[in-house]
Amino acid sequence: MTLRARFLFLCVFCLSIGLAGQEPQDHGTTGDYGGEGDMTEVHMSCDGHAAEYDPAGVILHHIADANEFHLFGDFTIPLPVILYAPDHGFTVGFSNMFHHGQEAVDGYVMNHGRINRISGAPDELLEGHHHVECIRHEVFTSEEGKTADIYSARIDGEEYLLDAPSVGDGGLLGGGITSFYDFSITKNVFTMLLSAFLLILLWGAVAAKYKKNEGRAPSGIQSLMEPFFVFLRDEISIPMIGEKHYERFQPFIMTIFFFVLFCNLFGLIPIFPGSSNVTGNIGVTMALAVISAVVAYVHGNAHFWKHTLWMPGVPTAVKPLLTVVEVLGLVIKPFSLMVRLFANITAGHIIILSLISLIFIFGQNGESLVGAGAGAVVSIAFTMFMNCIELLVAFVQAFIFAILSASYIGAAVEDAHHHDELGHHGEEKVAEGGAMGGAVTGMHTPAN
Repeated sequence: MTLRARFLFLCVFCLSIGLAGQEPQDHGTTGDYGGEGDMTEVHMSCDGHAAEYDPAGVILHHIADANEFHLFGDFTIPLPVILYAPDHGFTVGFSNMFHHGQEAVDGYVMNHGRINRISGAPDELLEGHHHVECIRHEVFTSEEGKTADIYSARIDGEEYLLDAPSVGDGGLLGGGITSFYDFSITKNVFTMLLSAFLLILLWGAVAAKYKKNEGRAPSGIQSLMEPFFVFLRDEISIPMIGEKHYERFQPFIMTIFFFVLFCNLFGLIPIFPGSSNVTGNIGVTMALAVISAVVAYVHGNAHFWKHTLWMPGVPTAVKPLLTVVEVLGLVIKPFSLMVRLFANITAGHIIILSLISLIFIFGQNGESLVGAGAGAVVSIAFTMFMNCIELLVAFVQAFIFAILSASYIGAAVEDAHHHDELGHHGEEKVAEGGAMGGAVTGMHTPAN
């Protein structure tokens, strides 16, 4: 398989797995509140009262996924909607058919950019179009102190609870199986598709240039991208995987690096086609981490698995304990990849949005023009600085993800004779030190 074909295959594979890993929606519920508790009303739009500015809510809304790109005011760029409910079947269309949350279609409503489904409604309400009068947001607090966001829609004078999309995490991350499944092209999915498409075009053009300029100096796009290729090969692939095996995995390392980089960069663009938070989505980073782990462990040789599951040269009584530790390490490695990328990108977005929120906080929701001006000065200065930092973080996090993935692969495919040579060399050192009547200091034993 050629480099271009492998790169294309890995892009599609990486994207397809990423689509499967969607994080739970940050609002919506199935109506199971988990016991007795109190309901605190937060958003009073159903009663005609204006809601106060909630910085935390606005920030979480902007870093969450959505079924549309919001530009300004009521202007949005709709995205394809593919919804499935076992009791109804498929509903297909575009997100603008919900009219910014004012229209219910087949029991679905648009709630803060995400699609929810009406729960417990009569059958006639789950068919056709119905006007949504308002959506109420409340916070339920259980006796144990746990809180949950509860959303309900008022239609024809009656209020109905709203279900968030099903998420197959078993409730681990706050999701679970609800009354419907959302297979739509969301902002994050659109950005991943766009990143994969641009990468295929970019490296397709580079491959064509290499064929055209064979035996000659690089030119055009080839000369622009060759330093990236050489850097990733010489600083990541060869040192971490080794000269014998690195060529097999170079396309994968390139794919991981540039896919994460492009997604990071699109997240820094505040308007379409940017503004999505792909690598700040725990589902996407989990999928990428799992892919890296699968590539490493599937290619793991007998030497790797022998030193993981039943280490040679270790007392038999200790082996079961060390085996448990090593097996846990197989899980902890991709987990650290997932959390590191997710936490760094999400933290940066939260900081930038928090700085922008200073304008509204100092301005007291439009009551203080002087405060808003002071907030704007502080916000703009620090936001520009943070954007420069985030631009650096975008490259650094892509590099870290790629180099750690390469290190896991290198450990899995490392030849046994390398360890044997180190071990033999160490034994000679010990023997030499014993003959001299002293301990050899500073000697590093080979890792198993």
